[in-house]
Amino acid sequence: MARVILVTGGSRSGKSRYAQRLAERLKGSRAFVATCPLVDAEMRERIVLHQQARARSQWHTIEETLDLAGVLAGDSRHEVFLVDCLTLWVNNLMFAAESSGRELSEENMEAAAGELQTVCRGRPGTVIFVTNEVGMGLVPASPQGRRFRDLAGRCNQVIAAEADTVTLMVCGIPLNLKG
Repeated sequence: MARVILVTGGSRSGKSRYAQRLAERLKGSRAFVATCPLVDAEMRERIVLHQQARARSQWHTIEETLDLAGVLAGDSRHEVFLVDCLTLWVNNLMFAAESSGRELSEENMEAAAGELQTVCRGRPGTVIFVTNEVGMGLVPASPQGRRFRDLAGRCNQVIAAEADTVTLMVCGIPLNLKG
């Protein structure tokens, strides 16, 4: 059964850097699972910076925007996975559902996050999930924004409930919430 670590916090709180350093201290081969779709030139620059930050350590990058459970279930080569980030995954799932004329419900989100946890329980090693804490700000102005907040919150709750460790990042400082 994989050890599951959830690192959460606000934007630019140091989540990704903290999670990467944590993963690099662990023994075994590492895979970085990138959920960010390439949508514009500015995002390309961000992706390149993240890739450069991992270049000095031996990382295998897997780009997957939707099927995180499939990636984790189907990869036996790596002992450490860093999934960055669940918030973008939720966004990608919402977009995919809307593109096919469906709406992603909280029940669907709970099931997808539960499937991730089930896959983690069935594999060895460590899985580190990075996510944004989206419920501490203003209530979004649009129905779609509120639905995204609700879905991300549901995903985070499901992952956190089963995680061995949950860390909240604030101003680059890790605060241990669980484990």
